[in-house]
Amino acid sequence: MQEVKDTARALVRIGYDGRVHKTFRGHLAQERFNHEVRVLRHLEERGCTFVPRLLEVDPEQLKIVTTHCGNRVDQLNPERQRELFAELEQYGVRHEDRELRNITYRVSDGRFCIIDFEFATLLDAEGGPVSLKPDPGK
Repeated sequence: MQEVKDTARALVRIGYDGRVHKTFRGHLAQERFNHEVRVLRHLEERGCTFVPRLLEVDPEQLKIVTTHCGNRVDQLNPERQRELFAELEQYGVRHEDRELRNITYRVSDGRFCIIDFEFATLLDAEGGPVSLKPDPGK
């Protein structure tokens, strides 16, 4: 497996079969795991095609396996970046980490995709918006 990210919050590796393995760790690992699973299921139910699809969920190990959404993007016009994140909101999700590192490019269909939803906000969740976005005031 190719290691893509190894931080205090997550270990992300891409298997030889192309599947992405993300293990949550560190601060609020259980909550971030649960939230990302919820957001990805929400997006799949609404037919969003430019985000990873959940293939496996392992609550014991706090690990998800998803489809691969292409390679990270090194450069992107800021306006196009804003458009991508705005498009995501049409599916009821606001990405709270709107950085270039969370955009990939899928060569198979020439599509920019968005990844990493552990701090995203579910805008149309029952009972109002749901988010794990860190509060900068704390």
